[in-house]
Amino acid sequence: MIVALAGGVGGAKLAQGLAMAVGPENLSVVANTADDFDLYGLRICPDLDTVMYTLAGIADPVQGWGVAGDTVATLGGITAYGRDPWFKLGDRDFATHILRTEALRAGQPLSVVTADLAGALGVRSRLLPMSDDPVATQIETLVGRLDFQAYFVARRQQDTVTGVVFDGIGRARLGPGVGEALADAETVVVCPSNPFVSVGPILAVPGMAQALAASPAPVVAVSPIVDGRAIKGPAAAMLESLGHDVSPLGVARLYTGVIDGFVLDETDAGWAPAVAALGMEPLVTRTVMGGSDDRARLAAEILAWAGALSRNRR
Repeated sequence: MIVALAGGVGGAKLAQGLAMAVGPENLSVVANTADDFDLYGLRICPDLDTVMYTLAGIADPVQGWGVAGDTVATLGGITAYGRDPWFKLGDRDFATHILRTEALRAGQPLSVVTADLAGALGVRSRLLPMSDDPVATQIETLVGRLDFQAYFVARRQQDTVTGVVFDGIGRARLGPGVGEALADAETVVVCPSNPFVSVGPILAVPGMAQALAASPAPVVAVSPIVDGRAIKGPAAAMLESLGHDVSPLGVARLYTGVIDGFVLDETDAGWAPAVAALGMEPLVTRTVMGGSDDRARLAAEILAWAGALSRNRR
């Protein structure tokens, strides 16, 4: 069993590659739920849905999120009522949120609802919320504390980030199946997701650190920073404003004590010795993912390399 920790588009792409490399039944994806929020009375789970749509093969290939070919008639109707539809949702996407909200209000936990939705879309990998308990990422900025989606979408990531808070994390419990997946894992892959707001919440769930430490599997991470830039999203800006190097090394330092190996893009090969000095085995390869073949190629390379790593490095 391979376990991926994922959030966002980069995490979803590599999760798809891992499913192709080992077979979807042999993959469990632990997804970030700290950017979940309520809108129009519906529960929206952006990272869960991005991973789900990608594994189902229906994600928009240009945006990386949402459903390919979706229409936006509902948003048009909202606009007609004088409202600003600042968070872009397609009509098929609305169906996901409607059914999720209905099930949650009926008392079903998020993990069960997610399994039902993913199964209906033909996803054969296990998609596991990091927790069934609500956790909300909040971003501290120079203008005050913002809900994550207000910072990320409504304000277009323009605010300088001075801190990140996971509201409710102290009361959260690991989602059902997460501990068992880690205990049975052959390799754990931390996908190239934002280390602060995508991977950070997963690692912060009480019990997650202990479950990773107890897992027999090597834990490896893939850098979301390539040639000084984030492939997508505000990871580079966050590294800078929070006082970290905007480089693969800056990301690797955030995972010190958690991972055994770290994957860098070939353009960043010069950082490999510094990563090794942290006690992590470096792998230098082409990490920027295009289509499905490219994702499967990267996943296969990572798994072949990770299989030779020893947990004694940590």
